[in-house]
Amino acid sequence: MKKIAFIFPCYNEEETMISSKEQILLKFNQLIFSKLIDRESRICFVNDGSRDNTWSIIESFKEEEIIGIKLTRNFGHQFALLAGLDALKNQFDAYITMDVDLQDDINSLDDMIGEFQKGFDVVYGVRNDRTSDSLFKKITAEFFYRMMGKLGVKTIFNHADYRLISNTALNEFLKYEESHLFLRGIFPLVGLKQSQIYYKRNPRMLGESKYPLNKMISFAWEGITSFSVKPLKLITTIGALSLIISMFLSIWAILQLIIGSTITGWTSIVILIIFFGGIQSISLGIIGEYLGKIYMQSKNRPRYGIEIIKKNDE
Repeated sequence: MKKIAFIFPCYNEEETMISSKEQILLKFNQLIFSKLIDRESRICFVNDGSRDNTWSIIESFKEEEIIGIKLTRNFGHQFALLAGLDALKNQFDAYITMDVDLQDDINSLDDMIGEFQKGFDVVYGVRNDRTSDSLFKKITAEFFYRMMGKLGVKTIFNHADYRLISNTALNEFLKYEESHLFLRGIFPLVGLKQSQIYYKRNPRMLGESKYPLNKMISFAWEGITSFSVKPLKLITTIGALSLIISMFLSIWAILQLIIGSTITGWTSIVILIIFFGGIQSISLGIIGEYLGKIYMQSKNRPRYGIEIIKKNDE
């Protein structure tokens, strides 16, 4: 049997914590009874700077299987996962990350651990059914994965952050010291033996989603600019096309001057100035995004801070 740590990032989850803890513990004990995991396995809740009573609830948990980690402030979902993984590295055979709202099917853990026992170092939980999503979310999510593929970013289609990684894979992953973290793009780069299990995502029972539209768009842009330079190449292509168009327009402008019809072209010239001015602004903005990432990476600031690690078995 293998020692496995189950890591749950938590942000303003006071409505779900107690119910989720009970379901997680029930499944945890079932896995022990089935001899899929060792009794020394642990459940880790990472409080990502919650503004509600999430940490107080975690502190109230007295079960020896539970570890609580309190971050110094809100660092974001990806860094909360990183903090939990980094804090527990080399203490377990494998680590499973999933959201504490349990929309990811907790009953598919048996299959995930089964793949690990077959020798796979990374096992992805992949959704094979999006009926629980709204039509808008389904369309935008699938568009995101397809767009990432077109831009050359290797991701697992319909996989979020529900995954198992071995301790070997964790140590390889921790070599990636990026200040802008996009886990879905990093783990496929780690290599080693990788597998997938499929599940149906459950509807959220309590509380509200911590990923509204603006955060999803920001997250998607983070992934694109962290793993692909194609937007920069696109600027070059647009620039070349603009040059060709401007050459034809120059010829047209000279002809208009020759035939004495320069005033009639005022509207079209203004439109073109606005058009190319817009392209230049967008291009500078994209370049600025990449330069900003380089700037932040060069500072080499800590990616997260831990205030408290609470272990009930000590």
